[in-house]
Amino acid sequence: MKRLPQIVLILTFIGFSWLGMQVVHEAGHTLTALVTGGEVTTVALHPLIMSRTDLGKNPHPLAVVWGGPLIGSALPLLLFGSAATFRLPGLYLFRFFAGFCLIANGVYIGVGPFLAEGADPWVMTENGSPRWLLVAFGIVAFPFGLYLWHRQGRYFGLGEAKGGVNTRAAFVSAGLFLTLTGAELVRNVR
Repeated sequence: MKRLPQIVLILTFIGFSWLGMQVVHEAGHTLTALVTGGEVTTVALHPLIMSRTDLGKNPHPLAVVWGGPLIGSALPLLLFGSAATFRLPGLYLFRFFAGFCLIANGVYIGVGPFLAEGADPWVMTENGSPRWLLVAFGIVAFPFGLYLWHRQGRYFGLGEAKGGVNTRAAFVSAGLFLTLTGAELVRNVR
């Protein structure tokens, strides 16, 4: 029972980070599409699928496809920077989320052109992005995400913390995860 808050914090914040990363990634596609004259028909967000944004009209597909990982990485960094500036409590949660988004987008874009047809990296190369650029994005984003995670384990009860975590953070994390999961289930777009 002593480690229950730690388990709740770790599991729910990883779950929240995964779902939240998909939200900011798809928001990047959506915002870029709207700014470039595109028509968004569907934003599919659901806990049991890989998210996607479908467009009816897309006059600038390269800008739109890059909008997902660029905004999806920059927005969490901006949130983390703002939280640090205003010294908000739970800063490590903002830091973890920013790192998570950088790692996920870096791996997805950096390795994706070698694996997945039809996904964002494939669309990027089909519309003129050289593979080296995608790999370079991954080479920058992935280690920067790991850097943000460096020395954060103690806040999650790891190492010398021996399972001790801020119980309030565990409750906030569980609330964030359940709220986002519930919102996606209610919206139920697959």
